[in-house]
Amino acid sequence: MKKLFYSPLLIVLALAVQSCAVVRPGEAGVRQTLGKLDDKVYVERPVWYFPFTTRVVTTSIRTNNLELSLNIPSKEGLSINSTISILYRIEAEDVPLVLRTIGLEFEPIVANIFRSASADVCAQYFAKDMHSGMRSEIEHAIMERMNSTLIEQGIIIEAVLMKNIQLPSGLASSIERRLQAEQDAMRMEFVLQEERLEAQRKIIEAEGTRDAQTILSEGLTAQILEMRRIEAFLELAKSNNAKIIVTPSNEGSQFIINE
Repeated sequence: MKKLFYSPLLIVLALAVQSCAVVRPGEAGVRQTLGKLDDKVYVERPVWYFPFTTRVVTTSIRTNNLELSLNIPSKEGLSINSTISILYRIEAEDVPLVLRTIGLEFEPIVANIFRSASADVCAQYFAKDMHSGMRSEIEHAIMERMNSTLIEQGIIIEAVLMKNIQLPSGLASSIERRLQAEQDAMRMEFVLQEERLEAQRKIIEAEGTRDAQTILSEGLTAQILEMRRIEAFLELAKSNNAKIIVTPSNEGSQFIINE
């Protein structure tokens, strides 16, 4: 009797467990009934469904990183080996669209669209541009080209990052020599600028000295010089020490004062 009492309860509990799916953080779920997807999206919650006709399809809506290593062409026809990171995600409300148009295996689609977009964009730039400050411009152009195709299908490309770019050995050496020459030129320009500033400082200092002397000479008249001489004579006369003072006279003779 006891077994007969508990058996229906166990069956109900088992069916209840099998009829509930949990959508975890960073995921979105959609019910699929008899092969048809619902438009309602469930995020971070339990979802109840009838297990015999319905299931819950989940997929990640986090930012995913797809890393590729491939050769990309340049404007001069060189092949550049590079490692690329593609950051992409799916908007929660677009999960039904992605499942209908692409399915759960969408990474190969993203990779193929990247290969096409990178070939089109990189062919417009020289190899040295991929190793300089124009890299961010190339990355942005590739991202825009990919979004023009994928965003309509519910996939958003957040960033394209070009890493470990390996230029041909001859080109890499040429770029290094050019950069070294540019650094030497900048250093020489800095030295020349310092020399020019020092020369200007000396010119300004000399002009200031010349102007001071000119002003002083213009102000020293014969009367002022005579007055200064008399003042100096009077100061010396006040001293109690023995002294001999020889002064010129206006007539060309000299006064000799011996104390």
